[in-house]
Amino acid sequence: MDIKKDMEVLTRLGALREMNLEYFPIDSQGFITNNERALEELFGDEENNHKGVTCLNVMAKRIATVFASLREFPSVRFRAAKSLDATTMTTFQDLIPTKLAAGIWDCLVKYKKSIPNFPQTETCELLILDRSIDQIAPVIHEWTYDAMCHDLLNMEGNKYVHEVPGKSGGPAERKEVLLEDHDPVWLELRHAHIADASERLHEKMTNFISKNKAAQIQHGSNSSSEMSTRDIQTIVQALPQYSEQIDKLSLHVEIAGKINRIIRESGLRELGQLEQDLVFGDATTKDVIKFFTMKEDITHENKLRLLMILASVYPEKFEGEKGQNLMRLAKLTEEDMNIVPNFRMLGGQPVTKKSLTAAFGLKFDIHKKKHAARKERPGEEEKWQLSRFYPIIEESLYDVLVCDEWMFIQELLEKLMKNELSKEDYPCLNDPSPSYQGSPFSGPVNQNPHSMRSRRTPTWARPQGSEDGYSSDSVLRHASSDFRRMGQRIFLFIVGGATRSELRVCHKLTEKLKREIILGSSSIDDPSQFITKLKTITTHEISLDDIQI
Repeated sequence: MDIKKDMEVLTRLGALREMNLEYFPIDSQGFITNNERALEELFGDEENNHKGVTCLNVMAKRIATVFASLREFPSVRFRAAKSLDATTMTTFQDLIPTKLAAGIWDCLVKYKKSIPNFPQTETCELLILDRSIDQIAPVIHEWTYDAMCHDLLNMEGNKYVHEVPGKSGGPAERKEVLLEDHDPVWLELRHAHIADASERLHEKMTNFISKNKAAQIQHGSNSSSEMSTRDIQTIVQALPQYSEQIDKLSLHVEIAGKINRIIRESGLRELGQLEQDLVFGDATTKDVIKFFTMKEDITHENKLRLLMILASVYPEKFEGEKGQNLMRLAKLTEEDMNIVPNFRMLGGQPVTKKSLTAAFGLKFDIHKKKHAARKERPGEEEKWQLSRFYPIIEESLYDVLVCDEWMFIQELLEKLMKNELSKEDYPCLNDPSPSYQGSPFSGPVNQNPHSMRSRRTPTWARPQGSEDGYSSDSVLRHASSDFRRMGQRIFLFIVGGATRSELRVCHKLTEKLKREIILGSSSIDDPSQFITKLKTITTHEISLDDIQI
């Protein structure tokens, strides 16, 4: 039934607003299609790929709906399969970006014909990748406030549950809060290093108490006998604002304190240092063995995450019994020991009887000689300890780094902006029209005749703070003018789950490159969720008959 056409129903409604539920915003520059089983259905090596094909069809429709909602028509690019010649086995996993791109394009062609005012020429760019692009980012400890919240506090989505004092001195009450864009403190600190966030919160609380008379009274820094009638009136007028601000600050002080306590009690600083040393080639298997020997109280999950990083950087250490011995030394359970081989499935190389004694077929084999999965970035100052690591997508967006045939993501985005992305490795389904202005660092949006909306945060991603979608004190309100000055959007979609660090990179590079970058994925996974999903990947062989291009 079309509610809009039913006058009998309309007369009884106070308000009516349509909402699209085929995708879900995770913040102002990110969305998910909610395909939570994509890793299992697409990267699991089953005897048939029917589940994978169905998953891609659903995903393609949901991604196309994002563009339909925004009235955007993208130039669709994707990571090509490694090889399509007769001498090389091309698996279903190799073709995931290809198949998804084709499905999205089919939907977009229909929308061009059926949706009023839908752009007929390209207005943005879409680049499709999959989780095999970076296997370290989902498991390494990311030390920003946002990532630490989701990694250490067992949050459900963006919901944080804490206890607040009961009314009239009663028992403590449980309160749910959402850490989202409507919270200005969260917006300011979410991408800060946890040490930086803690320092800034302390400064904010100190400054707030020193400047707010109501806060001074509560903290005993003023005596009521010293106050004039005017002072009391000022305090009464400030109470509502005081209550709101002190609640927000107190919340984040509590969260940061809890995170720092977990870091201390779990010995995460030393573990984090070892993880990053492995990634940058400054540590070896001997250092991991020594760590396991001396730190027997480390959790099973952290041991597993460390081994997965080790497997990415030193794949030859997991040949035959070597890997089994390392996992036994870590005292992993049988279930956990199966996860490390499943990690290989992201590289598209199944574990068979022949390959059980072969080297790990991970994407990071290209670093085998140097034994490093990241390169140090000249000119990047490491202000805070454990802030060296960066997701591969950041490296591919603006660093020029090509290893053999493999190109990393941060370079990808910068090359995409400059129209220098290899058409062989990253083909485009639709050749852009002559009038398409997807050139690097495009000028003001009024130079783009094809844009169907102002250059501001998408309506689907706006918080519910006020009539225009922005809370009164939100930094997004001030940032909207910046978006208007930016060129055409870049949409980056990662099949198989994205990470908090990758979302942070999109925000960072939007500011740095002056081009709005929106991250989409089948899901956004915290490390424990990613590991749980890896358990579902099976290890049967793929038949050539199962692959349909």
